[in-house]
Amino acid sequence: MASENVLVLSDENFRSSVLESEKPVLVDFWAAWCGPCKMIAPIVEEVAAEMAGKAAVGKLNVDENRQIAAEYGIMSIPTLMVFKNGQVVDKAIGYKNKAELVKLLEKHI
Repeated sequence: MASENVLVLSDENFRSSVLESEKPVLVDFWAAWCGPCKMIAPIVEEVAAEMAGKAAVGKLNVDENRQIAAEYGIMSIPTLMVFKNGQVVDKAIGYKNKAELVKLLEKHI
């Protein structure tokens, strides 16, 4: 469920891929059974392609990676968080259109 521009995140690689990234990272917390998550998935892919080189984009399946989801208090999905320098700097919950996601990420580049 990810493309060449979207990182597949897990409990195991979250620290190295997100917290230690030199670029801002947009993380989409999702689950396979979530309707709005399926709706936003192609938009996340488009944002990843558009922001390639400036920021990273990743997806973390909350059902398969409960540790990270719990650590960040994910209660509703999709939840989108922007990480910069190892910290959460922005957050959005629910379906967002492409312009909203680009704006969410661009202000941290």
